Amino acid sequence: MVQPCLTGSHPTKTISSKTQSMAHPKKQACLQQRRGSSVSLMLDVSSLGKVEPFQTISTPRDITLHYLSTSSHLLTGEQLREEAKNLAKLETEFQKIPPNFVDQKELAIPGRALKDRYSTILPNPQTRVCLRSCEGDDSDQSYINANYIKGYGAAEKMFIATQGPLENTVCDFWEMVWQEHCSLIVMITKLQEEKEKCVLYWPEKEKKYGRFGVSVTEVKECEGYSIRNLTVKLEEEERSVKHYWYSSWLDHQTPECAQPLLHLVQEVEESQRNLQSQGPVIVHCSAGIGRTGCFIATSIGCRQLEEKGEVDILGIVCQLRLDRGGMIQTSEQYQFIYLTLALYSTQLESKCCQ
Repeated sequence: MVQPCLTGSHPTKTISSKTQSMAHPKKQACLQQRRGSSVSLMLDVSSLGKVEPFQTISTPRDITLHYLSTSSHLLTGEQLREEAKNLAKLETEFQKIPPNFVDQKELAIPGRALKDRYSTILPNPQTRVCLRSCEGDDSDQSYINANYIKGYGAAEKMFIATQGPLENTVCDFWEMVWQEHCSLIVMITKLQEEKEKCVLYWPEKEKKYGRFGVSVTEVKECEGYSIRNLTVKLEEEERSVKHYWYSSWLDHQTPECAQPLLHLVQEVEESQRNLQSQGPVIVHCSAGIGRTGCFIATSIGCRQLEEKGEVDILGIVCQLRLDRGGMIQTSEQYQFIYLTLALYSTQLESKCCQ
């Protein structure tokens, strides 16, 4: 502790040098006087050895991850149907969810930008899919704009959310299908909506994509979507892949009716059970976050309602954004998930009463 000792401000009296020497015997100058200082230093050593408590500082990144990891709003079927009517409240709830987008600095991969459909929609590093092709595992060859997504009950790698393939990433897409043993693909976009949203990555009949041969064996038209049975061949091995194309849902919009989406979700789940597929379900739109997120959130929400009679849409969307930033792009899409699951809860209760 430093305490300054300052000279007083009272008027001084003139004292003769003789009187002064008699009244004040000459002493050795103290340290500060010898150094010409008019301020004495008094050090308080009682605090030496004490350690100030360490305080952590939360960064915006930490705050984002904490919000996404802990936020929840569990609702019964009845509560869900009431909440779905309050669109303003749902918009407020949605706007509070951090997007968790990826900074380009986090993906310092040579040639990456050429494989991204949108420069700001990037795969989160912790969950991104890495290709392990026979051509090597260097960064350029292994990169694809896709993320593993947890499913119901936080089950790992139940889905893969990805962008609509580009002309130069079609072979990478089929590489991912083969590598991950995927038997189901869900496509929720037109090929063209003013601008290109996705290239045609399957043949009319048969075509070679890199080292894979792909052929269409059957096409079936359903209400709001179509189904293609594909055969993917690598050398002597063949695998069956089912491709669902929901083309009526336009970008940044929501369907007029929720029932086709519910039909599609139920159809895909039934196919999973019948095929006994071990691989993730690949879901893509154009950017791989908006309509893709709606489908996956609806699928998880349906399972929650079936198993528990409750659903946590806020918690579902937060978990999706932990796996892939920006999942569910607009408040209208968020509201649509509420309306879709509210409809499904009514259907479940009707079945129980029969």
